[in-house]
Amino acid sequence: MGKCVNHPDRDTNYACLKHGTYMCEECLKCRDPELYCKFRSSCPIWFMTKHSGGLDDVGAEEKKECTVTFHPDNQVVTLAAGSTLLDAAKSGDVPLNASCNGKGSCGKCKLVVVSGKVDHPSTPLLTDDEKKTGYVLACQAKLSGDVTVRIPEETLEKKLQVAGMGAEVTDRLKGLVAEITLMHESVSLELAPPTMDDAVSDLDRLNRGLKQQGYDLDRMNMGLRVMRDMASVMRSQNFHVTAHILKKRCSNEVVGLNAGNSAGPGLGLAIDVGTTSIVVYLVDMTDGTVIAATAGHNRQAACGDDVINRIVCSEKDGVKKLRTMALATINGLLNEALFAAGRDRREVTNIALAGNTVMTHLLLGIEPRNIRREPYVPTVSEFPILKAIEVGIKADPDAAVFIMPGPAGYVGGDIVSGLIYTGFHREEAMTLFIDVGTNGEIVLGNNQWLLTASCSAGPAFEGGGVRWGMRAEEGAIEKVAIDEDTMVSEISVVGGKPARGICGSGMIDLISEMLMTGVIQANGKFALDADHPRMAAIGDEKAFVVATADQTSVGQDIVFTESDIDTIIRSKGAVYAGFTVLLRQAGIDFSMLDQVIITGGFGQFLNIEKAITIGLLPDIDRAKFKYMGNSSAAGAYMALLSEKHRKEAVHVCNSMTYVDFSSNNEFMSEFTSALFLPHTNLEDFPSVRRSKRP
Repeated sequence: MGKCVNHPDRDTNYACLKHGTYMCEECLKCRDPELYCKFRSSCPIWFMTKHSGGLDDVGAEEKKECTVTFHPDNQVVTLAAGSTLLDAAKSGDVPLNASCNGKGSCGKCKLVVVSGKVDHPSTPLLTDDEKKTGYVLACQAKLSGDVTVRIPEETLEKKLQVAGMGAEVTDRLKGLVAEITLMHESVSLELAPPTMDDAVSDLDRLNRGLKQQGYDLDRMNMGLRVMRDMASVMRSQNFHVTAHILKKRCSNEVVGLNAGNSAGPGLGLAIDVGTTSIVVYLVDMTDGTVIAATAGHNRQAACGDDVINRIVCSEKDGVKKLRTMALATINGLLNEALFAAGRDRREVTNIALAGNTVMTHLLLGIEPRNIRREPYVPTVSEFPILKAIEVGIKADPDAAVFIMPGPAGYVGGDIVSGLIYTGFHREEAMTLFIDVGTNGEIVLGNNQWLLTASCSAGPAFEGGGVRWGMRAEEGAIEKVAIDEDTMVSEISVVGGKPARGICGSGMIDLISEMLMTGVIQANGKFALDADHPRMAAIGDEKAFVVATADQTSVGQDIVFTESDIDTIIRSKGAVYAGFTVLLRQAGIDFSMLDQVIITGGFGQFLNIEKAITIGLLPDIDRAKFKYMGNSSAAGAYMALLSEKHRKEAVHVCNSMTYVDFSSNNEFMSEFTSALFLPHTNLEDFPSVRRSKRP
């Protein structure tokens, strides 16, 4: 008998022999099936069940198999009783959104039970009407017998949306790559069958054909797996074969051999692995058309909002856990994209991936702990061409994977990818580049030199650390205007739906409006009386009502507290301080900039004027600002299609000089000065000083 590790007031007999902890019956549920269900010997729940004497019951349940039929495609999956509908969906590659990793907290993995029964606990995440019509959360519904379920209309609509986004991305990226050059290519060969006069080995015969196609045999390798099947494959269609070749930087490898002509460029993936969000483009490698595009929340966010927390988590719980979380997100998004396009994962043979240095290390299962310890050195900066099976991406196992190189521990391949897309490193114009994401990386320079730094902006602009914060997706308040007489907010919501939160651009609008209408002071504290109709109290803290309950889908007011304001001020202060110090390192000032390029998800809705008002961006000619969308995903797309851009990425990475702000006293001084709206030095913001309302 002991105390539950999660509920210290409860006594329990369930003891984990592996970890020496106790859990009550309520807690006896696998919280990370992506990791533990595949590795029974590592599962604490298994050890607890065994110790409590329930092992035989579990074994009996596992021996019973249940059939799940998914409508409208009549896809049938068979698996053990006690499994969840989400397990069944994953087993059958049925795309369901489960952003909470199956914890039952996001309410997005909805299915409708048509026939049969499932064990399903009560949840407030389903409405009464949904419950009456058979809705369940797939991650919570356990199988006890055969069942038929229907994928809801909203999920099927997502299929159309994913395909539609691909068309939008294609329009935006059209013409960026002049010539497509693959990393993994297929070559059709019609070889002469052996005779008594030409009795060379099958491998020599294959090499002869490859040499005639222009391949350098001195740089060609082949694994034993291919050799074992070679004789039967070559004779299957009278020596008409297709060789699948992985083109590496220093050598090539024949990774597969098929009978007949199965040559073709296949599909490609361009992946942006962000700290908060992951984006996947599914690309037709024939002409570069993006046939599906989708994005989702990086499941690693459960381990912390920023890269430092991720590293700490990996040191505590192991790199393997975080790698599994990232791969679950990527493979889930790949499922969605393939489902929308009606294609098979084995067609995916080329992959390009961009992410910051920590995200890349964690995805590949490489220890990142030294990145947060002086002198902040990553294990790997430039990666060889890898195979999908090594990385863990569920594509063709031999698919080629190109990882964008990163110049430093806190400036990674996502920024190099951004430069490939924006191309300012090829121009004379003096450019300031900023990716306003969780890390706030910046680059300054032109075709002569490049300085780069990371200013630890934190996840606030992507919704982290803010009570009602969220990413710029459907239901997010993206624009705000406040009536200076009534202080009532006029809001614009992504998708035109009722609000369920506020994204980065909406937060910037809101703080700017609150400052200009006198709701808050320059230090971020509320100036409006606590009893004003637009003010509320959250515990002991004042809050401003952004949207009333009747404007939301959550049935309550969406508010912004002084803590939220402080979080945004600290984030914008870090970004602006980074600008200032990096320019000073180069011996220039803001007036000498020819352009400022802004990238990142929330920048799509960014109001430049209001970003200047709060001191996030410099007060310079507005015509110099340019928004270029998700540059990391776009650069990955270019590298996916072109060897020229893959080589360019390596060159750009090696050309960047990293400036470390972690022990820079000048940065801390500038950061402190920027913790006001817009800044302690109003001389730097003359237009804001002139326009500010009393």
